[in-house]
Amino acid sequence: MSASPLTPLDYIAAGYWQDFLAGRFVAGGMAYETELHRCTLDESLASLQRVDTLLSQIRRDMVRSGSWDEAALLIDERYRNFMVFLAFYAGRVLAQQWQNTPHWFGEFELRKRYPALPLLTDDFYQHMAVVYRDDGEVNNQFNMTDSLFFALEPIGLRLFGHIDRAFQAVQGGQVASGLYQAVSARLPNAIDNTHILPVDSAPPADKNVTEVGTTQHNRQDIYTNRVNSNADNGLQTIPEVVQTEAVSAKPNLSTASLESSTVQTITAETASVASSQAALKEVAVKPTVKPAPTPELFTQLLIELDEIDVAQSAGKTEYEQARKVLDQFEQHIAKQEKPRAQVMFSAKHLVAKQQALTRLQDAAHAGNSAAMLRLAMYELLSEGINTDKVAGMEVGVEWVQKAASKNDSRAQRLLSKLYYQGFGVPQDMTNGKYWLEQVAKNGHPEAASLMSQWRQAQTLISTQKQEQHSLKRYQLLFAVIIVIAILIFIIV
Repeated sequence: MSASPLTPLDYIAAGYWQDFLAGRFVAGGMAYETELHRCTLDESLASLQRVDTLLSQIRRDMVRSGSWDEAALLIDERYRNFMVFLAFYAGRVLAQQWQNTPHWFGEFELRKRYPALPLLTDDFYQHMAVVYRDDGEVNNQFNMTDSLFFALEPIGLRLFGHIDRAFQAVQGGQVASGLYQAVSARLPNAIDNTHILPVDSAPPADKNVTEVGTTQHNRQDIYTNRVNSNADNGLQTIPEVVQTEAVSAKPNLSTASLESSTVQTITAETASVASSQAALKEVAVKPTVKPAPTPELFTQLLIELDEIDVAQSAGKTEYEQARKVLDQFEQHIAKQEKPRAQVMFSAKHLVAKQQALTRLQDAAHAGNSAAMLRLAMYELLSEGINTDKVAGMEVGVEWVQKAASKNDSRAQRLLSKLYYQGFGVPQDMTNGKYWLEQVAKNGHPEAASLMSQWRQAQTLISTQKQEQHSLKRYQLLFAVIIVIAILIFIIV
């Protein structure tokens, strides 16, 4: 905050950034520095998508190499510097959106300035936070935590979060699944997105007042970036997809520039008009997180189809032809802020999609397991060849089962999720565990890691039960001894 003195972390943050720009090594070294330079850190929101993609790739690489150990990596100074640098960078991007200077607080300053925060002393992810806007200008209170951002939390979740490692946000609620999502939720148009007029003091008719809506963003940055990359590498393109929404502005208001991730921000001109309306009462509304257009299990399937190579003996040509066309549709859908079923396409585009689905079906019948899975996805989403929803679900599950029987680890992992979640099939934990074990045996790294953690949990539970059983036996034996001693005392 501009009124507060600079903290040691402010100098460190500036030093990290200047060293990075100049290509100098930070003290103690920093992991993945070369990869960070390839991310093109231009202080844009789009750059946070590239960072999230890098973090996901690092996670997968660590899982494959057997080095996915949070405690061990937090001891390594190079990895700590890497995460701290990314936190500094995310705070810098966020503050820039608010046209403010980021101000960093360490644990000491946080406890002094925000005593109500439930900080954990030994929690690496909570030991520093950035003030990205002047909260005094927002609500005339300097002890509020609305303007604080604990940037290390989404980084930790992206790298190490899983079903048994839940990240608790120090400010309450769920930790965002990446920096792009975390920063997007704190943008000016996501925080102050409603202007309410008092009933008795509406502005004159000649005054133009517009309502600024909240813009949320899809979480499928990994797959979206990959599809964009594929589109740039010569994939067959379909005609430009029909746009279903338009942005309009009042004559005296300038709309925000759209980033590549379709983020809308309030411009300085809009802010000045809003502040000039004395009758307006600004109400801060917490952003609502909209669901991603595509269910996560299918987003993950598309990633695995691209990353996990399974040898195919037939249907390769038909599958590649269909995939190139369908990827264009997925690219457009991933950018939307509404469910897939609400995304509209022209009749010409729907014909192109049906032709691609027919090629996909031909490849699946020829025995191509990748085509089976892609076709199953569309059937389970009620976007396939079958017009009847129930029949489509049944056919979709059959294609997944057929691909799983061909020892395709991607299909086995999807089938396990379907059983665990009860998606398209009755929920069955036993079958879900069986297929998770099969995919782990088949070399799927994350499934193998999950099975290992599950076995460790089962061992711990079994040990506890044995200890409890032994304790009960000892208690019973002790009680019997006491009874016998009393009887002997009475008889004697």
